[in-house]
Amino acid sequence: MPVAQFSSPTFFRALGVVRRLLVAAFFSLTVGALCAQPASAPVATIPIDELRPGQRGQVWTVFRGTEPEPFEVEVTGVVRNALGPGKSLIICQLTDSRVQNMGAVAGMSGSPLYIDGRLAGALSYQIQRFETVRHAGFTPAADLTEVRDKPDLAPSRPPAVPLTSVPYPLTPRPSPLSAYQPLRPVFTLSGLAPVVADLFAPRFTALGLDVTSLGGSTSGAPVDNHPPGPAPLRAGSAIAVALATGDITLAGTGTVSRVDGTRVTAFGHPMLSLGNVELPMCAAEIVTILPSNLQSVKIANTGSVLGTITQDRLSAVSGTLGAGPAMIAVEVSVAPNSPTRRTLRFQVARHTQVTPALIAAGVTQAIVGSNDGALASGFRITSNIRFSPTQHLAARSLHAGPQAFTQGLNQFVQSLAQDLQNPYEKTFPSAINVTIEPLSANPAVTIDLFQLSRASARAGDMITATLAWRDFQGEAQREIITLPINAAWAGKNLEVILAPGTALDELAGRPSVIAAASLRSFDSYLSAMRDDRPRDGLSLAIVEKSTLFSDETASTPEIPGSIERIARAADEARFQTRSAVVPLYERHLLPGKLATVMIRRPLRVTD
Repeated sequence: MPVAQFSSPTFFRALGVVRRLLVAAFFSLTVGALCAQPASAPVATIPIDELRPGQRGQVWTVFRGTEPEPFEVEVTGVVRNALGPGKSLIICQLTDSRVQNMGAVAGMSGSPLYIDGRLAGALSYQIQRFETVRHAGFTPAADLTEVRDKPDLAPSRPPAVPLTSVPYPLTPRPSPLSAYQPLRPVFTLSGLAPVVADLFAPRFTALGLDVTSLGGSTSGAPVDNHPPGPAPLRAGSAIAVALATGDITLAGTGTVSRVDGTRVTAFGHPMLSLGNVELPMCAAEIVTILPSNLQSVKIANTGSVLGTITQDRLSAVSGTLGAGPAMIAVEVSVAPNSPTRRTLRFQVARHTQVTPALIAAGVTQAIVGSNDGALASGFRITSNIRFSPTQHLAARSLHAGPQAFTQGLNQFVQSLAQDLQNPYEKTFPSAINVTIEPLSANPAVTIDLFQLSRASARAGDMITATLAWRDFQGEAQREIITLPINAAWAGKNLEVILAPGTALDELAGRPSVIAAASLRSFDSYLSAMRDDRPRDGLSLAIVEKSTLFSDETASTPEIPGSIERIARAADEARFQTRSAVVPLYERHLLPGKLATVMIRRPLRVTD
């Protein structure tokens, strides 16, 4: 009877089902083993000398979300010295159907390539655009290791250059006809309205940043620089390197190439070629990939800070999981004529060119994003740059009418850039506070009359000056100013000058650009930057023509020639002489107004 049971048709059908299940299970385990990502540590590498055309490999990257997935490639060959002596490039055909349709994607930079279970390199270069068969370039694993092992030193500081030029050492923009183009990280600028992002795109492009607003940030406030512990990054994970975090975020997204303990290496090419850096290493979430025959792009959300990027080199960026770097805390407020105040808080990397542009973008966003921030009449900008509890720079500027917005913003950026380009100490501000006050009335005025009661006066007398003006679309106004004639001025030919504070600064010998060689310390630098007159209203001054002898920020009129010769022989850059006017009496008129007139009247003082 048992034999009959085992020989029945029912038994053989059941046996067939079991056999199929076992085969399916075996196939599933085999495929799973083949597609399993190699262990993160220790990382076994394969030298380029062992690579052969036709070898198949897997590249791990994030297509959506945060989980890496593999895609297939086939080795085409190795181009020796493609990026310079000793810097070769592995060329692979992208055989996976998903990637063949979109090519190498901006944001895949750093995606690790494994061949026979060993790390061969990181996806990093686009070979050609509009190609009919998709290929990509990979940075060899040995070059990634070289960057990983570099010692972390103080950040390399870019030279002080105008924002209108592309500053070295930012990476030059390659020609569209270049053979090898790095898959530049697309810098996602979030927290800005599209109109603001478009306004600042040319400025960021001049700095070597390909910026798009197609992305976001999962943190709406300045991030904690001391997270509870390292995030579970692994090779193939999405990663972002940030230049700003908080309410405004600017970050470039790429892919992790390898993780060695707390050491992370990514991108497979430079971000900005800055050398030693201190930039936030952030988590990233891929929303989707936008395919394009020109350049496919990953759209990403930038997450919390995971550590600090300390190397930005030709072959990769590298850093350490843990605490984030020190950054500049920025607060931008719009103070309207109402109880409501809109404030943006974000942190920016310590960079003399990028920082002013980001802060200016924040200023613009604070105005655009506030219902109370109308600028039809004009606005006032107040800024305070704090280096330490005792070292700071404060400035105020006034701008009239809606057409003055762009001009005022450019002046603010240039002034801020000059303040940050400190050639004396390795220091950056700890905080920058900016307040924008929209004005209820246009501050521009027209000067109708400036007249002295007489052009000659005796020592000890009093003369009067009559000032008549009209407010913008307002009524005519008049003020009588009494000017005392000091007895010490007897016998002198003087001038009475009515001019904006900046114009009187120049007449009084203060250069518009202070040469670094003329100062000797950071405190002298701060003192020189503070030593200017109010930028609103007009300065009324009685002046005397003289020759000024300057020692750093201190000026002395008409010193003996022998002292001047000795001082200039000792240090010609520090000690300067120049023709200028010396104010003997000064008064600030029309505060809160703007006028561009300059009027000069002679005044002779008799005994």
